Amino acid sequence: MKHAIGVAALTGLLCTAALAQDNRVDLIRPDAPSLAAHGDSPIGVRTIEVSNPGQIDILKVEAGKDLPRYDRPLTLEVWYPAAIGTGYEGVYTGVQLRDGVTKVDLKGRAVRDAEPAKPDTAYPLIVVSHGYPGNRFLMSHLGENLATKGYVVVSIDHTESTYDNRAAFGSTLVNRSIDQTFVVDTIDKMSKEDGNFLSGLVNADDTGVIGYSMGGYGAVITAGGGVTQASTEYEWGAPAGTLEVHLAGSDSHEALIDPRIKAAVSVAPWGMNTGFWDATGLSGVRIPMFFIAGSDDDVSGYENGTKAIFDLSTNTDRYLLTFEYANHNAGAPIPAPTEAWQPSEHIDFIPFDHYADAVWDNTRMNNITQHFVTAFFGQYLKGDNEMSTYLDVVEKSGDGVYAVEEDGTLKPEHTYWAGFPNRTAKGLSLMRKSKGQ
Repeated sequence: MKHAIGVAALTGLLCTAALAQDNRVDLIRPDAPSLAAHGDSPIGVRTIEVSNPGQIDILKVEAGKDLPRYDRPLTLEVWYPAAIGTGYEGVYTGVQLRDGVTKVDLKGRAVRDAEPAKPDTAYPLIVVSHGYPGNRFLMSHLGENLATKGYVVVSIDHTESTYDNRAAFGSTLVNRSIDQTFVVDTIDKMSKEDGNFLSGLVNADDTGVIGYSMGGYGAVITAGGGVTQASTEYEWGAPAGTLEVHLAGSDSHEALIDPRIKAAVSVAPWGMNTGFWDATGLSGVRIPMFFIAGSDDDVSGYENGTKAIFDLSTNTDRYLLTFEYANHNAGAPIPAPTEAWQPSEHIDFIPFDHYADAVWDNTRMNNITQHFVTAFFGQYLKGDNEMSTYLDVVEKSGDGVYAVEEDGTLKPEHTYWAGFPNRTAKGLSLMRKSKGQ
C-alpha cells in the first residue's frame, strides 16, 4: 500500500512538472471554484501598436523649463471571442521574463490572428494594467479566461514600466491612469472603423479595468481617487508638479474620468502606504470596485494599504478579497515560467520570486481570482444579477457551513461560499461595503 501511494504521488509530481514545462497560462485545477472554468467561446489574440500623441515626456522634464512632449507608444495584446471552428491551442513566443533579457514561450487557448466572432451584441471591454515592472502577459490568464466568457480584453505594455524598458518611476506615477483611459478611447474608435477586426465586436461604453500593483494604483485614479498634494511634491516622485494632473478635486483630474468605465478590479494597489491618498481623495472613487490583496503584502501594505483604500472609498459599492498570509503577488501573476526558476545574472534575485507566493500556489490563486472577477464583471458590466450569489457570502470562508443533501439540494443551514467545492473555501475572506458605509 505504501508503495502504491508513493507511485501515485510520483505520478502526480511528474504530471505537474510536465504542465510547468509547458508554461501554460490557462490551467484550471480540479478544485477550482466554478466560475474559474473557461467559457464556451474559442478565442483569438492579436498584438497592436498605438501611440498617444502630445504626452508629457517625464524622462526629459527639467525644472523651470517648458514641459517636453512626445507621442507615447504603447503595445497592446488583444484577446477576443473568435469565430466558431477556431481551435483551442495557442503559443505566445518570445515573452520576456522579469530579468528583461530571457525570452520564453507561453502556452494558452488563444489562436493568433483568429477570425473574430460576429456577435449580435458587441462585447464589453476589459483593460488590463500590469505592475512596475511588468508586461502585457503578466495577467494573461485573466485575458484568456474573460475572453472565453464574452469580453474583449486589452492588456497594455506600459512604456517606461516594462521589464526591458524600465525608467524613472515618475513616468509610471503620471502615465498609468492616462494610459488606461487612452486605451479605452482607442479601442472605442477602432470598434467604429469599417474593416477593423474590432468593428462591431466590442462596446467600450461598458468597460472594466483590471490593475495590479502600479496598475492597481492607476485603476484607483481612473475610478476617481485623486491623489494628495503631498504626493505631488515628493522628490523621488513625478518631477516639476506633473502629478498634479491627478490631484484630488482638480479640474484636470475630473476631466480624465471616463464615464465609459463602469467597474474596476484593483489587485494590491500601491500608494496608500506612501501617502498618495487620503479620505478626501478616495471619496472621489465613484464606480464599483473589487479589491484583491494578500494579508501579508509588504509592498503595498494591507491594513495601511489595500484595506485602507477599500475602507475609505465610501462613495461606491466595493469588495475586498483577502488571501490570508499571501504577500504582494496575490492572484495576479501567471505561474512562474519554468525558466524563471533559475537564477539570472541580470538581476539579484531569482525571477521566480516576481511571480510566486511563499504560501499559495499560483494556479490556485489565479483560479480564485478568475472566479470572483467573472462574478464581479458579470454583475456590474453585464447586469447578471445572479452573479450576486457568488459575491454575497459570509465574510470568512472558514465560517461557511457545507450542508447538502445526497441529491445535491442545499440544506437551510448551508452557508458555504457559492461555487466552491466542499473543503476548498479556506484561507480567504471577502468583505463588502455599500455606498455610504
